[in-house]
Amino acid sequence: MDVSGFYALFSATCFTLVGLWWKVVESRPQWFKEEHMKASAGGVYLSFLIPGLMGLGAQIGGADSPFWRGVFVIGAVFGIFFTVRTLTRTRTPGASGFFRRNRWIVIVIYLFILAGSLGADRLFPIANLTPIQIEALFLCLLVLIGHGLAWEFLTESPSPTG
Repeated sequence: MDVSGFYALFSATCFTLVGLWWKVVESRPQWFKEEHMKASAGGVYLSFLIPGLMGLGAQIGGADSPFWRGVFVIGAVFGIFFTVRTLTRTRTPGASGFFRRNRWIVIVIYLFILAGSLGADRLFPIANLTPIQIEALFLCLLVLIGHGLAWEFLTESPSPTG
């Protein structure tokens, strides 16, 4: 698959997941009664939205354009900011689930995306992959983590006060 085709499919998938998540959130108004639940739902939403927007930037700019790098820098900065914000708003002692306990990994992935989009990916060629292909692997990891977060959030037991 060519890179442009991948990013077209990737972005469409991410935006489909955003729409599906909207339906899930709409059907659970109790999530808006507690700040940490609302923040968690927003964190899942951003797990699909930000990579989807980055994929659109890659598709618009093309593999040889600096445009995709600029979009990825902006996306990574926003991803880091909103992930840190979500982590501070949803901090619960003894959080269950691998993805919730280790959400800090999302920040590390965004840091790799940021470094790569600033040109560090040229320093470490991996198996003849182009820089935009390396970034695609990181975006796939973000969506995978987003799926894990969505599953853990949906299967979480409601709090006694909610």
